[in-house]
Amino acid sequence: MLRRCMQRHRHGEFIRFLNAIEAAVPAGKLIHVVLDNYGSHKHPKTRAWLARNPRWIFHFTPTSASWLNAVEGFFSALTRRRLRRGTFSGVTDLQAAIKRYIAEHNRNARPFVWTKPANDILAALRRAPEPSV
Repeated sequence: MLRRCMQRHRHGEFIRFLNAIEAAVPAGKLIHVVLDNYGSHKHPKTRAWLARNPRWIFHFTPTSASWLNAVEGFFSALTRRRLRRGTFSGVTDLQAAIKRYIAEHNRNARPFVWTKPANDILAALRRAPEPSV
């Protein structure tokens, strides 16, 4: 798992993170990214970056997407196991604790396994009303 702790979460920081992933993933592999609808993910400069990097495919989540529970579960565990009731001397110390947790997690990382068949999930999406714009 690649990680970055940044002071801000604007499109420039997001593009720097994308560049780090681009450098780390072997050439020729497609990169699928699941994103929420945060503004920096859809910024014109982010879209221009995406147009210049055709192996990248962005998938935007609907609001309140239940399948994001796996991601939210990771951050919940990070909070419970490393951050809650922690004492940090500053942002750098907090970032170091997050990086240590991710390194420990990666030593025994396993892929997420869907418990529901993909066809059931896709059928539910087809039945869902279209979001209003």
